Amino acid sequence: MLYPIQNQIRNKMDLSGIWDFQTDPEEVGEAQGWPLGLPQSRPIAVPGSWNEQYSDLFGYLDLAWYVRRVHVPPAWQGQRVFLRVGSACYHATVYVNGVQVGTHEGGHLPFAFDITDHLRWGEEAVVAIAVENRLMPTRVPSGNMPSMMGLFAGTPRTTFDFYPFAGLHRPVWLYTVPSIHIQDITVTTHIQGTDGQVQVTVQLNRPDPAQGTLRLRGEAGGAEREIQASLSFVEGVAQATLEVPQARFWSDRDPYLYQLTVDVAAEGADGRVADRYSLPVGIRTIAVQDGQILLNGQPVTLNGFGRHEDFYASGKGLNLPLLVKDYHLMRWVGANSYRTSHYPYSEEEMQLADREGFLIIDETPAVSLQFGDAENIPVRLQVCLQQLQELIARDKNHPSVVMWCVANEPMPARFGLAALEQNTPDPAEGAGKEFLETLLARARALDPTRPVTIATIMGGPRSWMEQCDVIAMNRYWGWYRYGGELDKARDSLAQELDEVWTQWRRPIILTEFGADTLAGHHGHPPLMWTEEYQAELIRMYLEVAAERDFVAGMQVWNFADFAAVQSIMRVDGVNHKGIFTRSRQPKLAAHVLREFWARE
Repeated sequence: MLYPIQNQIRNKMDLSGIWDFQTDPEEVGEAQGWPLGLPQSRPIAVPGSWNEQYSDLFGYLDLAWYVRRVHVPPAWQGQRVFLRVGSACYHATVYVNGVQVGTHEGGHLPFAFDITDHLRWGEEAVVAIAVENRLMPTRVPSGNMPSMMGLFAGTPRTTFDFYPFAGLHRPVWLYTVPSIHIQDITVTTHIQGTDGQVQVTVQLNRPDPAQGTLRLRGEAGGAEREIQASLSFVEGVAQATLEVPQARFWSDRDPYLYQLTVDVAAEGADGRVADRYSLPVGIRTIAVQDGQILLNGQPVTLNGFGRHEDFYASGKGLNLPLLVKDYHLMRWVGANSYRTSHYPYSEEEMQLADREGFLIIDETPAVSLQFGDAENIPVRLQVCLQQLQELIARDKNHPSVVMWCVANEPMPARFGLAALEQNTPDPAEGAGKEFLETLLARARALDPTRPVTIATIMGGPRSWMEQCDVIAMNRYWGWYRYGGELDKARDSLAQELDEVWTQWRRPIILTEFGADTLAGHHGHPPLMWTEEYQAELIRMYLEVAAERDFVAGMQVWNFADFAAVQSIMRVDGVNHKGIFTRSRQPKLAAHVLREFWARE
């Protein structure tokens, strides 16, 4: 999962750009030789969602092919060459020069295949990637569930409230590594008074005897220094600790990054560096104690948003100018955090969060998990465990990532607004609790340094919160319940917060709250769907939270309006709960947030 880098030893080539593209609804492409070229192609941009680039593809989720020809530099001979895909939604099959080299299931996370033996040096290589994004009950997230076919069902038939964009959404890389190379690095940091400690575990691709060196460059004792430690590999693994006196700690207010470099020399190589990898490191700690979230031992409040990777034309494709713009707007309102709702965001975004000092709740794709179809639950559990492992392997070294969220709004079997006022047991409560606690336990086992949570749905079983380090609540008092009655909504929100705190005595983050709002729609008095109503609802939630020390964060749903499925609930096929429009213009509520947060 190490991100491709370029240095004296490693090489990389970004294959982003215009590819050949053709849909294959009958799945005849492989038999007809499409891995070597498409018979009736049209151009398509990578990264990008195909649904946003052509109007006739808006609702298309079946099989489609991407093909590109590339010259691999002859200077790369002698190294292993990998093809790496940042994200393919949802299932991808990769071919090089007509030969299948691997498959991957699950969007939003990277995968790579060694293609060295499939290259013909001096000749053009043909790269083909077949992608499909079918909505199925056994997938995560799921789709086309029998329970979704009623009056309020949307098109396409998702279980989740955002558009299921399809395609290659992040860069496709070619990169090289030497025959003996660094396969993985795990960094954990600790603080003792004013000093920092950086513990590093390095894993090689094979168990050959080897020696190595760690070098950490950055501020120590008030001056720029380089701190070193030796590595001795046993069965391909080495560990070392770097002590940093008077360290400069990473935080949302001072996102200072050290530069860590790992050098490896194979035995008998006369000290010659066989491989080198560098990455930024932030020295910080995160903990939960006495109803508070502590960053570097001090209480911190996670104020910000739920967000989506979503924009015109690019869909969920990586859009770097938009990313910079969004970070600027979040800082403008005074936000310091967000949740990657409802899937892992791009690695480039995580790198920017490290640099800019945003506190990230990093979420898996397990949105709207269903527990009413017992026969499919074991399959979905295995998919969730795979996605969780891949996410933590990818993002474990980012100081910006302060919490893992293993699921968003898992759904009770008896779900509906009536559930808010019923005390009868839900038939799926036990199965859901076992499923979710399995994910929480796996997250802790993979990374014991960060808190774990579940973003719980309004009306869901409170027993599902039991094993969470932080209670994350998505609540819509004043919209889905008591819409237009903000006084009743205020009382219900305050009562529920107090009850949950009394039951679990853990910090609470409202990870979703908000109201659909049509930009430019005004009213006096403030009626639902007006900018004034959204502003008053947001103000009410912030006021209620400010009265309770155990509320450790407020994350508005949503940062910006985003594409959703077509339904009678979604005007123009858009969820309008954004504080900004989809084109990033502020609504009145953005100024309310700035009033509360920027002054802090």
